[in-house]
Amino acid sequence: MIRCQITDGTGNLAAIRPDVDFVQVREPSLSTRELSRFVRAAIRLGAKVLVNDRVDVALACGAAGAHLKGGAVSPKLIRRIAPPGFVITVACHSEEDVCRAVGADFVLVSPVFSPISKVDTREPLRLAGLGRIAHVSPVPVLALGGITETKARSCLEVGAIGVAGISLWRTSVGPNGR
Repeated sequence: MIRCQITDGTGNLAAIRPDVDFVQVREPSLSTRELSRFVRAAIRLGAKVLVNDRVDVALACGAAGAHLKGGAVSPKLIRRIAPPGFVITVACHSEEDVCRAVGADFVLVSPVFSPISKVDTREPLRLAGLGRIAHVSPVPVLALGGITETKARSCLEVGAIGVAGISLWRTSVGPNGR
């Protein structure tokens, strides 16, 4: 199972877990300089860092890869400038989204369940929706949104190869009280 921890936007390096496969740095309030410092520090901790929405920062800092929002530039275009082995993940919310993510290494499909760490107004896909998407996806699927340890196993059973999340590796509860 692939495990991807997503940072919570607080700039807390101490929250990065050593037992995950990737750390997706999602720190939207940081300036480019601050984000670069955070990414470099996370890399020094031994994390395989994927930088959220900032391919430029990922490349400049020597990160393992980048995470793209749905509708961003094509992963195929990123491959033209990225070094070999550069990991690209893409946010997806539907079968159509995953079909457009050709060239990515993984897609993060969400929300599978109601998110724990933030409010999401989209209807959860549930396991049936995740399974449908995983079946048609040309790219391996990571489940995201409301994932707990128990739900992670269920996601794997319907076709995901791993899970991603902010709250999955936290000890405290999110703003929704879960």
